[in-house]
Amino acid sequence: MIESERLILKPLTYGQLRKYMRLDNSLEKELNLNSASRTISPDLIEALEHTILQNVADPNKNYLFSTVWTLISKENNQMVGDLCFMGEPNTDGEIEIGYGTYEEFRRKGFMTEAVGAMIEWAEKQSGIRSIIASTEKTNIDSFSVLEKNNFIKSGETETLYKWLHKIVQF
Repeated sequence: MIESERLILKPLTYGQLRKYMRLDNSLEKELNLNSASRTISPDLIEALEHTILQNVADPNKNYLFSTVWTLISKENNQMVGDLCFMGEPNTDGEIEIGYGTYEEFRRKGFMTEAVGAMIEWAEKQSGIRSIIASTEKTNIDSFSVLEKNNFIKSGETETLYKWLHKIVQF
């Protein structure tokens, strides 16, 4: 668990991920949270079913690099968004981050704060040299989060910007 000024970032266990997928407030009940309206994108459902759950269940992997981290607002005691890494660091020491804020909590700075907290966490982990991300070119809010956390644009495709944040090890 990681704390920032306004948030608690909680990595979900295998059982909690199963509840997270149900969208029936069972996870919120387990975590003693107020319910909030949330949806799971089709891409995240696919990742959960085909990759995330499998990696979190694997005792040979560090689940913190595969699970969904839920973002909990301290003030409202509600889940406001999620983020995750796309697996353990690769041979170049890169980890990829993905994230999303629930509709009613967007444009309040929660994700900028959460990504900043995860950068601080990553700086304390061995073997991590950089965090990478991709954003749709049209998703200004998403790449604004990265820019505010000192990511630099490292490339692009027809539809995506690629981003990079170098890690300073402590």
